[in-house]
Amino acid sequence: MKAPRQGGDRLVRTYVVTGGRSSPSRNHFDHILLISLSPSAVHLSRGDLNHEHNAILDILARSAQSVAELSALLRLPLSVIRILLADLMESGHITTGRSILDAPDDVPDREMLEAVHDGLRRL
Repeated sequence: MKAPRQGGDRLVRTYVVTGGRSSPSRNHFDHILLISLSPSAVHLSRGDLNHEHNAILDILARSAQSVAELSALLRLPLSVIRILLADLMESGHITTGRSILDAPDDVPDREMLEAVHDGLRRL
């Protein structure tokens, strides 16, 4: 009798999570794109969403995250996260923002950051 393959359950799980899909329906999500809840997300039903969809929404309720961060936090491959995000985009739960490489207009200056860093080191 053969021993079960290591990690075999993981492959089955990702297949079930995505409903057997291997690519997003229409939206493409770059791994550095910031994702946040849409303003209407609090009014939308979560009844038709699976556990992973709800986990994404719970994380985004705290703060915007990049696609790569969501993948790491949920321990799911980027390809699976992209499919789940496409579902959430189509249902109106999420919106996309700028890339994490785009610097915001209100970036603090270096001196202030160094002062904060020094203060934290003194703690």
